Amino acid sequence: MMRDVVITGIGLASSLGEGIETHAAALVSSVAPIVDTESFAPYPVHRLKPLELDRQIPKKSDQRQMEPWQRLGVYAAGLALDAAGLKDDAEAKSELQVIVAAGGGERDHAVDSAILTGLRGANQPGAFLNERLMGDLRPTLFLAQLSNLLAGNIAIVHGVTGASRTFMGEEQAGVDAIRTAHARVASSQAEIMLVGGAYNAERRDMLLLLEAGGYLRKGDFAPVFERQDVPGLITGSAAAFLVLESAERAKARGAKVLAGLSHVAADRARRSEQGAVEASLRKLVAGFGTVSSSALVISAATGAAGITSEEASAIASLPAAKRVAAGDLVGHSLEAAFPISVALAAVALANDQASEAIVTGAGHWRGEGAARLVKA
Repeated sequence: MMRDVVITGIGLASSLGEGIETHAAALVSSVAPIVDTESFAPYPVHRLKPLELDRQIPKKSDQRQMEPWQRLGVYAAGLALDAAGLKDDAEAKSELQVIVAAGGGERDHAVDSAILTGLRGANQPGAFLNERLMGDLRPTLFLAQLSNLLAGNIAIVHGVTGASRTFMGEEQAGVDAIRTAHARVASSQAEIMLVGGAYNAERRDMLLLLEAGGYLRKGDFAPVFERQDVPGLITGSAAAFLVLESAERAKARGAKVLAGLSHVAADRARRSEQGAVEASLRKLVAGFGTVSSSALVISAATGAAGITSEEASAIASLPAAKRVAAGDLVGHSLEAAFPISVALAAVALANDQASEAIVTGAGHWRGEGAARLVKA
């Protein structure tokens, strides 16, 4: 018997600001997206609205030892714990399990720049590179921050002492983080989970990596499904964390249920086959049963060429009262994109903007996911 899974806490932070109310307002209004087209020209970026970090990360020493993506994730996790009424519940936090969707961690740009500059004039480039790597690397002996540091800092800052795991792998990491957390609660392998991800888009190393693959949009902002002239991602700094728990546990502790998470599914289509992504998304949503004509559809589409048009066709086939691209509101946040879209769907349901929501997302180069949420 699979149990009902509900969402009792939502933590959201993005270029729009923070919190449930801010993002609920954005879902129903036609406010212009907050996009910086100058700082990283020619690439537009949804930059994070400044946060009062002391509210969720009170120790300055903790803030200093984290890079921006970690501070953002820890902050959003704290918002979710507050919303779920768990921030001061030591007993609940002792059994709270954490799943984080994370990228490779942030690099030391100063070290990278110094090494690349020095290589140009080095008589023995190989020896020079080895010497600098041995002397300049972080104490972790890794070229970038370890991905599981976000989960570790959530434990340290918020006192969460349950088990944790970190998923990597671009957008699919976010899909599988939500899918796994849901499955663990539904199958009675866990009673309560904290799941989500964070992404710092204001990183020249990531912009370089994405541009090398031809995935970034250049120039001005355009809606996700209207980028045929210059296809590509417009990345955004954002984070979302959700508290998932069994309906029975939520009822027993008198928690306010924001939404029900009834289904989460993932797939990986053969991208070399035309229409495979559209077929994959259609199959995933079909597995959820009949979709109401009053449903809200939220897409985590990337804006990348080919894949985005297939996702557009898939969601156009769904009966829906409204369709929203999360990237139009907060930008695309890779590992965090699917958790953010699920969080936005839960926000809409919690604020009576819909009675059912379908979330879809196809990664910029691999993996597809979908989720169904229902009103509590």
